[in-house]
Formats: sequence, C-alpha cells, structure tokens
Amino acid sequence: MKIAFAASEAYPFAKTGGLGDVIGALPKALKELGEDVKVFLPKYAQIDHSLFDLSYDWSIGSMPIRVAGRIHNVDVYLGYLPNSSVEIYFLDCPYFFNRPKIYTSDPDEDERFILYSKAVIEALQHLKWQPDVIHCNDWQTGLIPLYIKDNYNWDRFFHRTATVMSIHNVGYQGRFPPSTVGKAEVRLELFYPNSSIEVWKSFCFLKTGLMYADVINTVSKTYAQEITTSEYGAGLEGVLRYRINDFFGIVNGVDYSIWNPTVDKFLPFRYSEDAIESKTDNKKYLLGASHLPYKENVPLIGIISRLVAQKGFDLFEKAAHKLMQLPAQWVILGTGANHIENLFRSLAFTYPDKVSITLDFNDKLSHLIEAGSDIFLMPSQYEPCGLNQIYSLKYGTVPIVRATGGLADTVQDWREYFKKGLETGTGFSFADYTPEALYSTVKRAVETYTNDKNTWRKIMLNGMEKDYSWNVSALQYIELYKKALFNRRNR
Repeated sequence: MKIAFAASEAYPFAKTGGLGDVIGALPKALKELGEDVKVFLPKYAQIDHSLFDLSYDWSIGSMPIRVAGRIHNVDVYLGYLPNSSVEIYFLDCPYFFNRPKIYTSDPDEDERFILYSKAVIEALQHLKWQPDVIHCNDWQTGLIPLYIKDNYNWDRFFHRTATVMSIHNVGYQGRFPPSTVGKAEVRLELFYPNSSIEVWKSFCFLKTGLMYADVINTVSKTYAQEITTSEYGAGLEGVLRYRINDFFGIVNGVDYSIWNPTVDKFLPFRYSEDAIESKTDNKKYLLGASHLPYKENVPLIGIISRLVAQKGFDLFEKAAHKLMQLPAQWVILGTGANHIENLFRSLAFTYPDKVSITLDFNDKLSHLIEAGSDIFLMPSQYEPCGLNQIYSLKYGTVPIVRATGGLADTVQDWREYFKKGLETGTGFSFADYTPEALYSTVKRAVETYTNDKNTWRKIMLNGMEKDYSWNVSALQYIELYKKALFNRRNR
C-alpha cells in the first residue's frame, strides 16, 4: 500500500506537541511492516539543511502554486526520517515558512496552509507516485480531502486515492473569515450556513477535512467518544456524530528505541524490569540535579507539561496547600500560563526541600524525570491521547491521571481492578474534575508507596510489561486505511 502523510509537524524536524511525535514514528512503523510511505512537511526556517542532510529534488523542480490570486514558487527538498528509509519531502516557500515560529497569528495563516495543501497534491503529481491513501493530520491539512474530490478531480491520477483525517486535538480547527474561501479557490457555492465547510460564519478547515475524508480517526478510543458530546466536541460534535460510522479511535504508539530505560541515552543509569533497582540511582541523581535532598521512603512526583488549565493545573492550584502537606517531593518541568508558573515558583520558594521547578523545555531533563520519579502526575481536564503517561509505564514510574481521553485508555486504576479480584492495575486515576478528587488520589498513591512496597512493585512491573509500541498501533492504522479505500472505491 502507498501511503502519503501530510502534516505540519514531524519529529525531529519540527515539533510543538504530540503530532510531531506521531509523524516522526508512525511512518517508520508502517515502513517496517512493508508499506510504501512518504511524508510531506513545510520547510520551516528552523529546519537546518546541514543537520539533516537535505538535498534539492531536481526531479520536481520549482512548482508554481496559486494562493489568493498570487503565484508562489515552491521548491522541494528530500530527506529521510532518522534511522529509517522513509522519504520526507520538504515543501519550501520562504515567503510563507521562513518565520520565527511554526504557527503564527499572522493575517495570512490561512494562506500558508492553503499553499501547503496544494503543494502536497502537486508534489505527488510531479513525482508520479500515486498514493492509495493520503493521511491528513489536523486542520492544517483539512483542505486536502476536498481538493482531491473537487479542485483536482480533473486528474484521474487521484480517482482511487482515499483520504484519512486524523484529529490530534479537536480544539484547534483552523477557522477563517469567508474571504478565505476565495483565497483557497474553493467553490463559493459550498459556503453557506451549516454547510460542509462552514462553522458559525467561518470557513473551518478541520470541518472541511472531516466532511470530505473517507475515514476519520482520533488518537484514543475514549477521546473519540468524548468529542461526540457538546462538553468536548468544541462545536464539531454534530459533524462527528454525522460521520460516526466512519469515525475510529487508535491510541498513539511510543517509539521504544527512544523512550525505554534499557537504551535511553540520557540516563546516567539504565535499567530494566529485571534490574529495577537502578531506578533508585536515577532518582538520587535527579534529586541532586534538582537541589533536593534524598529521603528514603519519600516518593518523588514528576510533572512534565504545559502549565495551563487544560492540563489540570487549575485543580492543582486549588489543592496545592493540601498537596504540599503530603510526605512527597516534586520536580516540575514545563512552561505555560504566568499565574501557574508563579504558583510553582512560590511553592519552590516556600518548600525548598520539597519542590524543584524548571520553567523550560529540556529534552534531557524530561527523560531523567521519567526515570527518576516514583510517580508521574497528569490531571488533565481533557487529553486526546497523552504520551508521558505511556512513557511512565515503561519506566516503572507509576502514573496518576484523570480518567479522560487516552489517559483512561492507557492507565488502569489499581484499586478499581483489585476490587474485581485482579492485580493488573498500572496506576491511579480519578474521574471527577475537582481538587478534592485530585488530592485524594495523590494521597492514595503516596500512602501505597510508603506503606505497601510489594503492591507498589507489582504496579510498577505491570506498567513496564505493557506494549504501546507503534508496531501495535500501525497494524490498526493499516486496517483503517483499508476501510478508507473501501469507502472511496465503493461509494
């Protein structure tokens, strides 16, 4: 099967969140399963030619792409996803992509991804590489399913090509004013109230993708259910209910060649299920680096996150005083809202032996926190999939999560399963989005760590045995692509 990935991020070239991790790993897993895969990415200013050994693709040359009535030339550079033979094509238009950030609030943000969407399609034409499936990701690629079925319908090259639309976070929808319809050269008669491209008088790129794609998916089964409700659907719940028979959830995988304590290049002490004692050595190292004292039988709780309300830190703020009274230490890494950052600064100042805060993005430290912490906290209001709780399982770092989205799908509460006569729990979870539920669950985990070492070790090993590798998820994506092809060729 030939699969083309269209996405605005791909690790390690450009990443702001989980989308980048997915596109950096899923194509490689599909390639290893024998599929023919190519990735198409904007060539942002941040992508270093020399670092990634990119070469100009003379077979394509310069492509003239029209946006808002103006012609822009797009050049193409070829590279490879690291440690793989997966080709990645960088679509270069300095006018749109040589900017300080991947995403902007500039008035031409719509034009940037109109150009990108057209360039993906025209690059495929120039390559004469006919994909069975174009896998589109988030609003930045939402016009591609429409373009394939309408604007480029004249080219029989795409008549059997199916499109898949993946939602990584339904809250980001790419809504633009009606004038964008003309800029995108979409037929004006498609835009009217409640049409397939309109949301509240705006031209919505994500809704367009959801309505025109052959199959839709999101990044966990629970999140797929949640976003069909008004509480989580961000205004698109009706669209998703309309497409419910073509809507699926697949949990993101993890690249265990990077996130695995047996091979992690950032760890001072590597370890495995059979040599789990070395985890304590990482804890001592992390505490030393964080200027916190080592205290035997006191758990270290790690947080790596955007420090914003969506990640549950409004709850944390309300429960902070009580949480600080628990016999636990805290190490926090992230950036976010000013008042949340200030909260953690204050806690670190008030409790210097308990709290360490690093307001930054630090890849090495994030690996060390996963390995050195005893507990990992993710109290999200909503979480499409989440990756850190999956990393934590592999590192024997017991997660505490709110049971939402991918957190509910990947973490099994020890007490809940023990009540059923099963010793298969992998962490601690709570359902109610309240500071009381957060506090009581953290307290329960701390008490288990302190008073029941046998149970704690069992929970750790249960998590380490879980397999959330991309190999598992990739097989589910292959089945998804088959459904998309069936829909495309039989409707």
